[in-house]
Parts: sequence; C-alpha cells; structure tokens
Amino acid sequence: MITVEEAFKKIVGTANPLDTESLPLHVASGRVLAAPIKARRSQPGCDMSAMDGYAVRSNDLTGGEISFTVIGESAAGNPFQGTVKSGEAVRIYTGAAIPSGADQVVIQENTGPSDVGIFTDEPAQPFANIRSAGYDFTEKQTLLEAGSFLSPRSFGMIASGGHGQVMVHRAPKVAILATGDELVRADQPTFLPHQTVSSTTSQLMALISDCGATPIDLGQAGDTLPALKKALLLAQDADILLTIGGASVGDKDLIQEALNNKGMTLNFWKVAMRPGKPLIFGTHSKQYIMGLPGNPASAFVCALVFLRPLIDKMMGRPAPLPTGVALPVATNLPENGPRQHYMRARLIGTPGARQVDPAVSQDSGHLSVLAMSDGLIIRPPHAPAVQAGTMVPFLPF
Repeated sequence: MITVEEAFKKIVGTANPLDTESLPLHVASGRVLAAPIKARRSQPGCDMSAMDGYAVRSNDLTGGEISFTVIGESAAGNPFQGTVKSGEAVRIYTGAAIPSGADQVVIQENTGPSDVGIFTDEPAQPFANIRSAGYDFTEKQTLLEAGSFLSPRSFGMIASGGHGQVMVHRAPKVAILATGDELVRADQPTFLPHQTVSSTTSQLMALISDCGATPIDLGQAGDTLPALKKALLLAQDADILLTIGGASVGDKDLIQEALNNKGMTLNFWKVAMRPGKPLIFGTHSKQYIMGLPGNPASAFVCALVFLRPLIDKMMGRPAPLPTGVALPVATNLPENGPRQHYMRARLIGTPGARQVDPAVSQDSGHLSVLAMSDGLIIRPPHAPAVQAGTMVPFLPF
C-alpha cells in the first residue's frame, strides 16, 4: 500500500500532454494552446476615432471659437477618401478611420452649427479621442504563448488577430466500465431489492465533461472473466480506461485479473487513503488504466484526487496534487488513523466567516451525504485531534 503522494506521482507525474488538433474558437474553451499565437494584423489596423465627433487638424484649434467647413464623413467601414486641410473638418463616427491630414477628434458635444459647418472652442490636443494604429497589438506580436489556458475572454483578441482556429492539445477520451452482477440502469421500469442502480458512471461522466474531456460509457459488465473481457475490448481507443468495482479481494472481484489478461502493466494496487483504498493503476501501451472502488463516494474521491489532475496534465494544464484551502472546522475532530482521510463536509456560516462542517456519517456508500457536501476535509495520516475553530485543509468540489 502506497501513500497518496506516491500514487499521485505514479499517475499524474508520468503523464504528458496529448497530441494536438486544430479547433474553431467556439469549441476551444478550456483547452490549452499547443503553439503560440502571433497576430496576423495590427489592432486597430489604422488610426480610428474613439468617439462620435469631427476630425480636424489640431493646429487649427486655438481655444477660441473657430469655424470649420465640413467636407464629408467617415463611418466605420466607410472611410473618408480625401485629405483634411486647414479650416476643414470631417464628420466622424466611433470606430471610423481618421482621415488623412487630421490628428484630433473634437467630440460632438463640444461643437455647434455654423454657417459653413461647425464651430468649437476646443484647445489643441493632438491625437485626442484617437485610437492609434496598433495600440492594442501589432502585426506579428505574440498574443498568447504555448501553454496558455483558453477561455472565452481570450477569443475576441485571438479573432481580432486574424485567427479563427487554434492549435490545442487534444482532450483525452475516457472510457468508463461499471462492473457487478447487481447493477441495473437507472431508467429501467422497476427494481428488485437486491439490485443496485449504476450511479457512479453518471457522476464520473459529469466530472469528466466538466474537465473538458470526452466520456465514453461502456455500460455494465457482470462478474465473470468472459463478460469483462468482451466489455474491455470496447475501450481500445480510449486514452484513459476507468473501471468501477471489483477492485477489492472478494471472490467476485475479478477486474484486476481481467485487466492483466488484457495486457495491463500493474503499477500499484491499494492506496493509504480513506475512502478509496482498493485503487488499481496500470498502463497498457499508451492507455492509462484506473480501477476505481465500487462504493460511490470512494470512486468520486479517487476521481477528484487522481483522475481530474490526470486529465488536466494530458490537456496541458497545470496539475498539482489537490491540497485544498485552509478553513476553520466547525466541530472537534479526533486523531486520524494511518490512512489519509477525505471527509465529506459542507460549508456553513456567512461569506467571510465560512466554516467546514464534516458530515456525521462518512460511510462511503452514502450518496445522500455526498450530494449535500461542498467538498472534502483532508486529514493527513496520524493527524492529531483538533478543536473546533482550527484551520484544516478543505478541497471544494
């Protein structure tokens, strides 16, 4: 049995970002750039007006009342084609190109009508209300480095730089196989008392999707080697294979044997953690294999601690060991045993005065406790007893 830290190094520490693919911006959120993005154009591409008003020559402005002859207009997408001379003005709109000869925009509110066009008493302020060409970024400038995390806030800049597609690390395909003769689908019409609804697959698929990876539901397989062998053949193209259940030491716990028969190289079995002890980890060619415990809370905790960072690493994102944030505990906690304990807990109190309140029951089969929790209190091996109000690590989910 190895520690959580050792297991994490063997799982996440050995992973590398996957190969690359080109994606349109609208489906690239959450991905990581595999190559830098350089601007194909400057933004803006020319001097542009920041306001509605009139484009003039600043040396015509004295601070006294001056009249200008309006000789045309410049609108966004329809620039004025001539040159502004002394005593002339061009009606201009926000986002329109500054006409040749002009170097100042007098905003509309600071002008009035005159016999020849407009008048103003604005002082000379060269480049006032003008966005200079390239003031946001310039052609060939690096907009984002390789390794940058992509989110919608970046896409406007990327598109403005002339890119409709980005080169990113591929999202892993994660196949999930639930095992056990007792399992039935959640949508079947009736249930027998001895049956168990296959609920963990739904939780894991949602978690995997939230990470940006692609979940693949392989369904359920019974507790026989032929059934497991047949089901495992469906996972050949997955980057990560997750099995649920059958990872312990009972006569019906056959998943490790089935995975060995598949050709898995076993890296470790059993981690000094609670819940989640009977965790299997191995590899087959380039595929990562995790045999998760059958208890829902155990599988979920293992997924938070190991699977989610593994997906992050394979997508090129930072993937540190989840250690949580320090928050005061609401109740006394006894001394911990030899295994790292991930205690389900909820947040209580008001913003700025939050506390974490551990659930009374930490039984790994209680789905209701997990559903009402906000995260996990992390109790290291042999952690001493603590009093209410003591700061403890809390991993939100």
